Amino acid sequence: MAEKAQVLAQSCQRIAHRGPDSHGFWEDRQADLALAHVRLAILDLSPAGHQPMVSPCERYVLVLNGEIYNHLALRKRLEQSSLAPAWRGHSDTETLLACLSALGVQATLQACVGMFAFAVWDRATQSLTLARDRMGEKPLYYGFSGSAMVFASELKALMPIPGFGAELSREALTLLMRHNYIPAPWSIYQGIFKLPPGTWVTIGSADVRSRHLPEPQAYWSALEAADSASSSLLTFDSDAQAADALEAVLSEAVSGQMLADVSLGAFLSGGIDSSTIVALMQKQSMSPVRTFCIGFHEKGYNEAEHAKAVATHLGTDHTELYVTAQDALAIVPHLADMYDEPFADSSQIPTALVMRMARQHVTVALSGDGGDELFGGYSRYVRRWWAQFGRIPRLARTPLGMMMSASAQLPGRGAWRGKVGKMGGMLRARTHGDFYRHFVSYWNQPADIVIGGHQPPTPFSQAMSGSTLDAMMKLDAITYLPDDILVKVDRAAMAVSLETRVPMLDHRAYEFAWSLPARYKVRQNTGKWLLRQVLYRHVPQAMVDRPKRGFSVPLAAWLRGPLAPWADALLDEQRLREQGLFEPAQIVHKWREHRSGHRDWSSHLWGVLMAQAWIDRYRGDSETRVAPLIVETTR
Repeated sequence: MAEKAQVLAQSCQRIAHRGPDSHGFWEDRQADLALAHVRLAILDLSPAGHQPMVSPCERYVLVLNGEIYNHLALRKRLEQSSLAPAWRGHSDTETLLACLSALGVQATLQACVGMFAFAVWDRATQSLTLARDRMGEKPLYYGFSGSAMVFASELKALMPIPGFGAELSREALTLLMRHNYIPAPWSIYQGIFKLPPGTWVTIGSADVRSRHLPEPQAYWSALEAADSASSSLLTFDSDAQAADALEAVLSEAVSGQMLADVSLGAFLSGGIDSSTIVALMQKQSMSPVRTFCIGFHEKGYNEAEHAKAVATHLGTDHTELYVTAQDALAIVPHLADMYDEPFADSSQIPTALVMRMARQHVTVALSGDGGDELFGGYSRYVRRWWAQFGRIPRLARTPLGMMMSASAQLPGRGAWRGKVGKMGGMLRARTHGDFYRHFVSYWNQPADIVIGGHQPPTPFSQAMSGSTLDAMMKLDAITYLPDDILVKVDRAAMAVSLETRVPMLDHRAYEFAWSLPARYKVRQNTGKWLLRQVLYRHVPQAMVDRPKRGFSVPLAAWLRGPLAPWADALLDEQRLREQGLFEPAQIVHKWREHRSGHRDWSSHLWGVLMAQAWIDRYRGDSETRVAPLIVETTR
């Protein structure tokens, strides 16, 4: 590789938004290794928190992205065991480094409560260990670029490295067409992977020489934690006792995540999840909590008035910003920069707007994400589709499903056709996972859209224990939550140097939620039942009980209106054909149907559009190369 300091200086510059306060470089020339870091200072703003950080014994060198919320308790543990070094500051990086030195990697990971991704170099064993937090709040990419083993928080940091990103992954593109995101462990680049949540991997010099990536080891698993907790469900003497227990768990998580040496606030939409987090913050705060919300002038998309009512009741210091369609549309050209691999959840647009607004006032913001996945909030959990389909005789499901899918392809107008087609695929499902994959898919045959496309196995192929509700919630916890929701929040926030924290994803809250009987999640066709009971203690029920709206934009109308010329150019048949990534026929057909108003294909097309916008941004000055078709995969 070229001079490492120069290359990594360019890498740091590309992700300076993740750490605008300082940057650092450390090199072990003998080992041919270099580490670089950009810092957003949250705890210990002094130079004592600078990274890369070398241990007092000089054996370990650490770079950390994220926060260790219980680091003060970990310091006390080390001190009581006479394992603590002479502390140089009060950063959680120094605490983590001391734990790694004293306890080892696995014991440290199991002791940590936080959101993090880190790399630690062991000079004695000449090995590099990468690790990621339990739920996947912080990103970590790794793999090989030529002969060099590389890793980073964002892919754009790897782009200055010679030879990086020569080939795109067919598998990743196929998965993108199904889910509108690229799930771990895949990335858009062939040979570069995402470290899965709750895992760590140690890579030695022999691995680098042989270009071998060892399999990551799990120190915690969301799936196993759910199975373990649900095998011994909690019992309560009353609903009030259950609400007491949940409030205690969430209050502890909120308290730990309010630790910061910089300004802190929270997002408040006026919904159940964000209102609960803000209520518990305000209960523990001596001063009004800073809260933030964006509003839209379009009534069907505006929640600002509800958020304002909750803020007034709780006594927060509330800031709201009404944005126009033009404000939202202005975000679209920046999405490829923000999400440096194709990502197509259209709520990324309002998310970016609220992050930008909050950053003008605070450096850290808490969010209510995770409430739906933990406590049964999505309408799909309540409607019990699988049970309804189960009433249809098994022998009749396949032919009926084929008829419904075929009827959805007939010419004509109406949004019902898309729903009928999806239901047809669901009817033919044989397992919980297959059923749910059809339910949450966009392109149901994504390998037909990507030239030479191949879809590797995913968690939807695994057998899931428990009820259909359990299976859906588990699958969301290990797919949609880390690979869509948390990616959306992290990239949008860090693009403006804002740290976001998610108290409901404290692993203790997750394990508690899975120890609750189903009646505390969904009761009388109402999701998040127990979470609501906690909130009603702080906010009047009438103030927050309303249909779930979500954080959405009128994407279908925009694609027929102000975004139509942009989409026309990106979905041009000749462009698609010459590019050689996507089969043009189905895409062009859906685009014509959508533009005519006959069908709403906005979500399907958004995945293709985000891929095209990404290609223009990152591959525009070079030939787009796609990796050879891989029939089988071991990952």
